[in-house]
Amino acid sequence: MKKYKPRIADELLKRKLKGIGAVLIQGPKWCGKTTTAEQVAGSVLYMADSGNEAQNLALAEIDPGRPLEGVTPRLIDEWQIAPKLWDAVRYEVDHCEGLGQFILTGSAVPASSEHIHHTGTGRFAWLTMRPMSLYESQESTGEVSLAELFESPDRITGTSSLGLDKLAFLVCRGS
Repeated sequence: MKKYKPRIADELLKRKLKGIGAVLIQGPKWCGKTTTAEQVAGSVLYMADSGNEAQNLALAEIDPGRPLEGVTPRLIDEWQIAPKLWDAVRYEVDHCEGLGQFILTGSAVPASSEHIHHTGTGRFAWLTMRPMSLYESQESTGEVSLAELFESPDRITGTSSLGLDKLAFLVCRGS
């Protein structure tokens, strides 16, 4: 298994969990939502696990509270395939003491919002993740930041040990 590379989102997630009942992590596929959430989760339910997906969906349909059982913070990965879980999480947050009870991850909006009756206001915090930055992937020293480029472009200096081929690759690949 690959070693986890710390993300800027790690501290944001921990801070949000200390202040509210549930955190929804959104972002494009393969940006690290689940892996980041796994670092702080007390237990995990992978809704789209190919060996259990049908069972997970049936359980979420019959008794949406059952998939939420587990050590907190409980990570529900790909929650959106069972939209009833949204209101079940909201209900649990309202009726159980404590902050940081749930982390929901998903890269898509639910196929149907028919079963979602509440916006989540006051119960959920949103965290949007992006693909790993060059600093997070350790392909940049962070010596020069984008913010500094805009704030004081005349005072930016930095060096790179990367060759032209590697720099061209990173520019084309993006984050």
